[in-house]
Amino acid sequence: MKPIRKEDIKQEVFDLYDDYAHSRINRRTFLDKLSLYAVGSVTVPSLLSFIMPNYQDKIQVAEDDPRLTTGTTSYDSPKGGGTISGQLSMPKEKSGKLPGILVVHENRGLNPHIADVGRRAALAGFVSLAPDALSPMGGYPGTDDKGREMQRERDRNEMLEDFIAGFNYLKNHPDCSGNVGVVGFCFGGWISNMMAVKVPDLKASVPFYGGQPDSDQVPQIQAPLMLHFAELDKRVNEGWPTYEKALKQNKKEYEAFMYPGVNHGFHNDTTPRYDKAAADLAWNRTIEFFEDKLK
Repeated sequence: MKPIRKEDIKQEVFDLYDDYAHSRINRRTFLDKLSLYAVGSVTVPSLLSFIMPNYQDKIQVAEDDPRLTTGTTSYDSPKGGGTISGQLSMPKEKSGKLPGILVVHENRGLNPHIADVGRRAALAGFVSLAPDALSPMGGYPGTDDKGREMQRERDRNEMLEDFIAGFNYLKNHPDCSGNVGVVGFCFGGWISNMMAVKVPDLKASVPFYGGQPDSDQVPQIQAPLMLHFAELDKRVNEGWPTYEKALKQNKKEYEAFMYPGVNHGFHNDTTPRYDKAAADLAWNRTIEFFEDKLK
């Protein structure tokens, strides 16, 4: 059977997956609507296999990468979910303390992709912590579908407190210099924006296609921001003009990048929404930003 190519998939399929991934439609509705795009040799199972995440084959930095020290850690989140676990990773060979990066997952817990991103951050010369907001419920369950169900059961403001507690844990870690930034994706992008509001000593924040705070919260932001947006991501982008206006009015330090022709989730290399050129550019900009603000 001829393999499906990304360029053969209509934009409506990507939009449909976005609705499903963000719980605006259930699985039955998703499959019913997906069937409308199954034509000829393109079947629903083949479309589903093509568009769903492929974690097994897409890991860039293995958990046992010899260049890193990577393991599981835990910390207390008294205003959030209690005990939170996460992945702590750092370069094996280092001299002195390193700045820290908190890596915040999407709306499905600490899945293999975000854990991989945490290790990429460590490989770039930082101590990284990637917490799992599903820790109070047993942690990431092994599938994104179940992970989304579980995360919907938690209050997002309590989860915000979990990541703020993670910031404090990382800031005070003996291998960390105390200079800590945050990067987050989708739900994690909203967390990154809100941590800029809530954490006065946050040194830098990088939301990828994240929801925005209310305009009246913008005056509280102290951290410099680098914001990444996907041109085709109408859902998130509709709030950006208002947010940018508030940032300008309050003279906040920020850089914003709109990546043309790409979808929400373009940095996630486990799905066909991935765009390598945009992802590489955005990640390189992110690391350079953290090097400038944290070191």
